[in-house]
Amino acid sequence: MIRFGDPVGLVYRLIALLIAATVHEFAHAWMANRLGDPTPRAQGRLSLNPIVHLDLVGSLLLLLVGFGWAKPVQVNARNFEDPRKGMLLVAAAGPLANITLMFLVGLLPQLGLLPLTGPVTRLVYEVLLINAVLAVFNLIPIPPLDGSRILAGLLPPAQAVAYEQLQRYGPLLLLLVLFAMPGLLSQVIGPPIRWLVTTASGGL
Repeated sequence: MIRFGDPVGLVYRLIALLIAATVHEFAHAWMANRLGDPTPRAQGRLSLNPIVHLDLVGSLLLLLVGFGWAKPVQVNARNFEDPRKGMLLVAAAGPLANITLMFLVGLLPQLGLLPLTGPVTRLVYEVLLINAVLAVFNLIPIPPLDGSRILAGLLPPAQAVAYEQLQRYGPLLLLLVLFAMPGLLSQVIGPPIRWLVTTASGGL
């Protein structure tokens, strides 16, 4: 969580947010495009420009309370050869991209390719943290998060159809979890986030 009396910390987190959100949403768009859906490219989402990927509310929440999201990439599953598998792969691409970036960034100082000075160390930590938060938070199986699409793709068809009927209530349920049960949410996603940061950084 950012303290309002810590403007330097806010700058570091903003930089980390721009990097993590851009990589996350670009990965969704890239995978959809690769699987045959031109929708993200047509909407300008197959881009590394962070401005096209940021969601105002999700970005503010991520900066201020530690949980948030970027602007979802719109996908037309009918353009995929196998719609269920396609949606699963597109959904998984975002969190996997964040985790991959974490390990690449964490490897740089371990190999001596990035100096571990004060500002650099803090920026590396923020990049690792924000990427871990986006990856783990988005794997929660509550619509519209990526985890809901991954779960729908893994369930047997009949159960997947029933599960997808709950999509309309997902945003309300997500807001309930975020604002009514933040302590429970922290207990659930906190350990994997810390594990990812520690493992990717090599304990630096």
